[in-house]
Amino acid sequence: MSADDSNIADFLRWLRRQRDLSFTDYAELWRWSTENLTDFWSAVWEYYGLHTVTAYDDVLADATMPGATWFTGARLNFAERCLARATDERPALIAVSETGEPEEISWDRLTREVADVADALRAMGVGPGDRVAGYLPNIPQAVTALLATAAVGATWTVCSPDFGTPSVLARLGQARPTVLLAADGYRHAGKEYDRRPHVAEILDGLPTVRHLVAIDRLYASEAGPAWSGRPDVTQHGWREAVGRRAQLAFADVPFDHPLWILWSSGTTGVPKGIVHGHGGIVVELLKALGLGADLRADDRYLFHTSTSWMVWNLMVAGLLHGSTLVLYDGSPTHPDIDGVWRIAARTRATMVGVGAAYLIAAEKAGAHPAAATDLGALRSILQTGSAMPDSTWRWVHDKLAPDAWLQSICGGTDICSVLAGGSPLLPVRTGRISGPALGVALASWDATGQPVVGEQGELVVTAPLPSMPLHFVDDPGHERYRSSYFDVYPGVWRHGDWVSVDPDLSVVVAGRSDSTLNRMGVRMGSADLYAVVERLPRIADSLVIGAELPDGRYYMPLFVVPADGEPFDDALRDEIVSAIRRSLSPRHVPDDIVPVEAVPRTLTGKKLEVPVKRILQGARVADVSAEGAVTRPDMLAWFARFAERRGG
Repeated sequence: MSADDSNIADFLRWLRRQRDLSFTDYAELWRWSTENLTDFWSAVWEYYGLHTVTAYDDVLADATMPGATWFTGARLNFAERCLARATDERPALIAVSETGEPEEISWDRLTREVADVADALRAMGVGPGDRVAGYLPNIPQAVTALLATAAVGATWTVCSPDFGTPSVLARLGQARPTVLLAADGYRHAGKEYDRRPHVAEILDGLPTVRHLVAIDRLYASEAGPAWSGRPDVTQHGWREAVGRRAQLAFADVPFDHPLWILWSSGTTGVPKGIVHGHGGIVVELLKALGLGADLRADDRYLFHTSTSWMVWNLMVAGLLHGSTLVLYDGSPTHPDIDGVWRIAARTRATMVGVGAAYLIAAEKAGAHPAAATDLGALRSILQTGSAMPDSTWRWVHDKLAPDAWLQSICGGTDICSVLAGGSPLLPVRTGRISGPALGVALASWDATGQPVVGEQGELVVTAPLPSMPLHFVDDPGHERYRSSYFDVYPGVWRHGDWVSVDPDLSVVVAGRSDSTLNRMGVRMGSADLYAVVERLPRIADSLVIGAELPDGRYYMPLFVVPADGEPFDDALRDEIVSAIRRSLSPRHVPDDIVPVEAVPRTLTGKKLEVPVKRILQGARVADVSAEGAVTRPDMLAWFARFAERRGG
C-alpha cells in the first residue's frame, strides 16, 4: 500500500499547512505527539473538525494520573458524532448471520431507528444518570441501542448471550440498569440457542430493571408467554420501539459524561466496571482508527467479535469515520475454518479484524483462503488478542491476503483503544507490532521504574490519554482504580503486559504480567471459573492458568483437586466441562483438565496463578517464588515437571 494517500500522510500535510510543523519520520512525529500533548491533541481535535462542533477552555487542564481532565468546557455526544457522517452513497451497516443473505441498512434507516429507540427510552423515563443494558449478539439492534442510549445521555453496557447467567449478573448487577434489551437467541456453529429462559433468570437477578425490550430473532413466529414473570417489568417489542417516527435529538453532555461501561475479566473478584466518557472515546478513536489503522469513509469494516469484547466498541466507532460496519453474528469456523473470510468475500469487506488465535488455528489447519475465496477487496487485516508465531505472519502473507496490510495492534478494555499498532509510515515486521500509537507515551520499565530498551519489562504509559477511564462502578474514593493501574509506579499507568520496545520503536508484547486469562482476545477472570468449578461437590480446589507459550500457542489448563475419596475420571471431567459451558461460556472451557494433589498458595491464601503461569512458560521455580513464602512449595516442582513433559 502507498503511504502517500493515507490519512496520516494527509494529517502531516495539514500540520505543515496549519501549524508549520514538519517531521522526518514516524519516530519524530510520535515523540512530538507524546512530549507535546496539548499541541498534538488540539491538532487532532481541529483536523477532525471538532472545533466546529464545540469550543473548549483547556486541552489538558490537569495532567495528573489518575484524574487527568481533558477538553474542559467542551460538550459533544458520541451518538451525534457517529451519525454526523451519514450519506446516501453507501450503507451504514451490513448484517450477516450464518444463514441468509447480507442485509444492508442505510444511514437514513439507522438514523431513524436511533431516533425512535431514543424516544422510546425517554418514554420509559430514561435520561442522563440512568443505565441501559443489553443482552445481545453482534446484530444491528445492538448498535442502534448503544447509539440511542448515548443519544439520551444514559450509560450503555452489554453482555453477549453466550455468557451464562452468573457471569451476566456479576456484571449487569453492578450497573443497576432500568432497561434491558435482550435477544431471544443466537446462532453459532450451525446451532440455535434459545436464551429466553436465561433472560427470565437475568431479570430475576436485576431488581432495578423496569422495562424489557424483547428482540425476536429466532422465534418470532412462536406464540408464548412473556419472557419475564415479574409483574413490575413492562415488556416492549423491538418493532414497537422502532415504529415511533420520532424526531432525532441528542442530549447536550460534557466531554467527560459517562458513555458506556466495559467490564474487566474479574480475575481477583467481581469484574471491574470501567466507565468511559463521550468525549474521550470520540477524540481517541478518531485518532486511533483514522491516523493509526487508516480507516476511511469508503471502507467496509468487519471485526469478528462478540458484544462483550472491547473491539466491538472499537468497531462501532468506525461510524465516526463514516465507514460501513459489517456485523457478523456467527462462528468464525462455520461452515469451515474459512468462515470469516467467506463473510468478508460476500460483503466485500476492505478491513477485517480477527483474534490472533483464529489465524493460528487456520494456519495449523492448512487453510488457504486466498485460493478458496475472493478477497480482492481486502486491503488491511487487524490482528489482536495475543502474539502470533512468525510462521503465522508468513501464512497470512502467503495463503490469506498477499496484497493486504497486516496490522498487529495492542490495546485493551481499560482504554478502549490502541496502545501500539501499525502505521502506513512504518514497515510490517514479522512477529512485531510496528510501533506505539500516536499520543501514547508507551515504554517498557523494569521493577525499579527505569526504562529499558530491547529488554522485557512492564508496559507503562507515562502520560495521560483522553480515553483513560473516568472511574470504576461502585469504587468510592477511586481506590480500586488506583490499585489496578497505579499501585506499582505511582502516577504512571501500568497496563499489566510484559513488553519490549526496540530502538526502532517496534514492540513485542509477551503476554499478561498478571493472572488474567486471555482466550481468543477476550479477557476472562479466573474468579468466574473458580466460582463454577469449586461449587461442584466432587472438587475441593482448582487453579486455572492462561499462558502464552514460546511457539505462539495460548494454553489454558485447569488443575483440579478432587474431594477426599473422589476419583478423577471421565465422568468428573465431563461434569466440569458441562458446568463451565452452562454457567460461563464455551470460551471458558479449558484446553486440559488435570488432577493435582494441591494448589500452591501464598501464606495469606492467594493462589499462585502468576508463578505457575511463568513456570509453564519455562521459568525456573527459584525465579518465580521465594522460599518459605508459599504453602506446598513441592507443587511448584510438580508444575515444572508438568511443563517439561508438555514441552512448554
